[in-house]
Amino acid sequence: MIRRIIEIDQDKCNGCGACAAACHEGAIAMVEGKARLMRDDYCDGLGDCLPACPTGAIRFVEREAAAYDEAAVLAAKAQKKAVLPCGCPGSEAKAIRRQETPAVSAGAPLASQLRQWPVQIKLAPVNAPWFQGAELLVAADCTAYAYASFHQDFIKGRVTLVGCPKLDGVDYAEKLSQILRSNDIRSVTVVRMEVPCCGGLENAVKKALRNSGKLIPWTVVTISTDGRILEDSGC
Repeated sequence: MIRRIIEIDQDKCNGCGACAAACHEGAIAMVEGKARLMRDDYCDGLGDCLPACPTGAIRFVEREAAAYDEAAVLAAKAQKKAVLPCGCPGSEAKAIRRQETPAVSAGAPLASQLRQWPVQIKLAPVNAPWFQGAELLVAADCTAYAYASFHQDFIKGRVTLVGCPKLDGVDYAEKLSQILRSNDIRSVTVVRMEVPCCGGLENAVKKALRNSGKLIPWTVVTISTDGRILEDSGC
């Protein structure tokens, strides 16, 4: 049948993944750093993805395409929920779009800078649109509590992953290695506490960087228990 459906200009697509996050039907996915329409019958032709695209790479066209199959979309959504990590709906991956906020005036509430969900290393997907071209922040859980301007100084402009190797009792290196190998990560910033157990997080990131086989710039920032930056090192 001839119907209205989206078309994605691969030359204009910058791989940000905003359209994939905006497509509630799951018709769009990121393939080799570019957005692709994966199934015609998942596209309802309403175009929620169009305003999400910052480069104007998506437009409507009239062409031969399979009819929109709502039943198939609902079945795919149900299957996706069934295989969520830990079976927890709260760990479903999603992007968070934020508008640039003006300078904060005295007494005004600060805005969150978080760009994606989930943030826990154990729950984060290995592949996600927001990882493409990302500045990655890997932070110890306690750092956000100890350092007052954590959102503005560290989360802003970055994709955030957090964890505590002592409480989780795992080596994050394997998961982080997969994320670094599978995505176009531009840099890695590690924010850890001065306490010795936080060395496990720093070592896991360094191991993952080596395992990735990529030359990715990295920085380690150490926060004191009273909320000061003690050290800033890396390469």
